[in-house]
Amino acid sequence: MPQIPEKIHELTVGQLAARSGAAVSALHFYESKGLISSRRTTGNQRRYHRDALRRVAFVRAAQRVGIPLATIREALAELPEERTPTREDWARLSAAWRAELDERIKQLNRLRDHLTDCIGCGCLSLDTCVLSNPDDVFGQSRSGSRLMIEPGGRRTPPERG
Repeated sequence: MPQIPEKIHELTVGQLAARSGAAVSALHFYESKGLISSRRTTGNQRRYHRDALRRVAFVRAAQRVGIPLATIREALAELPEERTPTREDWARLSAAWRAELDERIKQLNRLRDHLTDCIGCGCLSLDTCVLSNPDDVFGQSRSGSRLMIEPGGRRTPPERG
């Protein structure tokens, strides 16, 4: 990993990519989403303050545990004067995100258990399937072996015939 001398306070996008392990395209994407910022030189080249390394590390760690970018952006925006996140910031934010992750884990466990049920019975009946028809909402109005997709992505039961 290339070392950057302490006297250098700004990094090119290539230096930031090499040090952070993030692709240049990812850094541009993070910048477009307001997660990191740069200044432009007279030649219109990006220059990132050294603190961007910690912000990128913060973003990547949060992404690895499944935190959406919008939530990460909100967390970074709450920091005073858009400062670099500290260990204390990470501890506070990760504690708040823990409940969200726990709920997601519960949902995934329920999905896995229902998937096992479908594999076990082998019917894959869409009119009573807990995966395709949760709580049998379609069974209250119609029955059928197939669900139709309406414009806009909404699922509706087929017409009875």
